[in-house]
Amino acid sequence: MPLIRAVLFDFGLVLSGPPDPAARRRMETILNTTHPELSAAYWRHRDDYDLGVLNGASFWRTVGAELDHPPSESELAQLLQADVDLWTQPNQPMIDWAIAVQRAGISTGILSNMGDAMETGIVARFPWIAGFDHCTFSHNLGVAKPDERIYQHAIAGVGGPADATLFIDDRIENVEAARAVDLQAIQYTSHEDFLREFHKANFTGLPLPTALTTSSTP
Repeated sequence: MPLIRAVLFDFGLVLSGPPDPAARRRMETILNTTHPELSAAYWRHRDDYDLGVLNGASFWRTVGAELDHPPSESELAQLLQADVDLWTQPNQPMIDWAIAVQRAGISTGILSNMGDAMETGIVARFPWIAGFDHCTFSHNLGVAKPDERIYQHAIAGVGGPADATLFIDDRIENVEAARAVDLQAIQYTSHEDFLREFHKANFTGLPLPTALTTSSTP
């Protein structure tokens, strides 16, 4: 039963819920495009955004140019806002649990592939971000998951050691990379599955996460 001294959370699809379809539709309308076309252009350049090669403005100018709709300054501001809205539907049970972990005196951190404008957006929107002891956002390092170096940075940030740190991420390749550097790790695919895997692991030192029906906001 591993004793856990720190917990690292991915942001997207762990602390936040599924992408907001209304925000996606706003992007499609602004750029006068379809969902498949936007998705292809968005993800083609997203790695460079997460790595800091592109910033928020240059990312959307690149996407817009590819879709034959270079955004105006007004449209650019709307796209940046819609992108934040897309990824900030709160996953309240995990936010509640993160706060409970912090109140138990356990170090917490966020480890996320994220561009600069997204970081600015989530920090402005969610006061609870300030409760984390350390945040590792890929654009600040020029390194992204599943690169080993970003895990080592995050482990040092929350105080480690790796084998006493739990990492939670929605992508299996990121979970496997975490385990390769000796982190304890759980893939988050749904809250029910997370609860099942958490209890199966028999971690010690952590408060129990709550089920969906009993989650509440402090």
